[in-house]
Amino acid sequence: MRVRPLRRERSRSKGDRGVVAGSASGSRAEYGEAEEGGAPPRPGRPKRRRVWIAVAQVLLLVGVLGLWQLLASTHAIDVFFYGSPSGAWQQLRDWVRDGTTEGPLWDQAWITMQEAVIGFAIGVGLGVVFGIVLGRIKLLADVLSVYIGAFNSIPRIVLGSIFVLWFGLGMGSKIALAVLLVFFNVFFNAFQGAREVDHGLVANARILGAGRLQVLVQVVVPSAFTWIVASLRAAFGFAVTGAVVGELLGAQQGLGTLIAQAQGSFNPNGVYAGLVVTTVLALAAEGAITLLERRLLRWRPPRQALDAET
Repeated sequence: MRVRPLRRERSRSKGDRGVVAGSASGSRAEYGEAEEGGAPPRPGRPKRRRVWIAVAQVLLLVGVLGLWQLLASTHAIDVFFYGSPSGAWQQLRDWVRDGTTEGPLWDQAWITMQEAVIGFAIGVGLGVVFGIVLGRIKLLADVLSVYIGAFNSIPRIVLGSIFVLWFGLGMGSKIALAVLLVFFNVFFNAFQGAREVDHGLVANARILGAGRLQVLVQVVVPSAFTWIVASLRAAFGFAVTGAVVGELLGAQQGLGTLIAQAQGSFNPNGVYAGLVVTTVLALAAEGAITLLERRLLRWRPPRQALDAET
């Protein structure tokens, strides 16, 4: 007589297990997890999204240029003031084929890139050193904060004019302006990165007998490294800006000189052609820096893993 209730309990337990299994599978389906033997999530979705974004970007550029060319061809806008995409392309072809008034186009681009790269390297070095030092020495940061803020508030074009007076029309004034623009961008990131170092790591290092220099080199710098690397892409753009603006203020060669000459002769197509060359060089350098950033930050866990942990 006792066997039947046991069988009922067993059947109930099997039913409960079925309900639990059903709810578990339902929860897995609700959260998008693949069941055992089921189809895994589609791995190609992010790739397709990148493709669609690239297509949308190209279509947007083509649409803007096409509308501009249409307005110029129908004389809805004055070509003398606004130029046209076809005129800028023709100007660029002439520079590549026949050269510019200052020499071959690639020589002018090389001069501008030299100024930008040298200014970028010096500005990054100074920004990292001063940012980490002031980030760790609070008294020194409090003393110099008012001067850093005042110097950072000065218009860059005014400082560019001063640099032309100090260093002349050569590469020195352009490098100085590029250094200044890069320095503040990297400095504030390095300063914030040094301030955001985990105090527990610093305390543990000191307990293990590390001195100030060892804590700085082995704890602070690696912790601020992500902040520093994140500022490099924008910093190189500032370096190119500093070089071109310095050449606009006064120079004998460079892409900024070509743009200034085109502006002086009321040639908007020449201005656009110079901007196109400058933009292409800056984007190429930014792509190289992006690859370097990914290589240097390979030790970081993927964003999806961090989100899953939190």
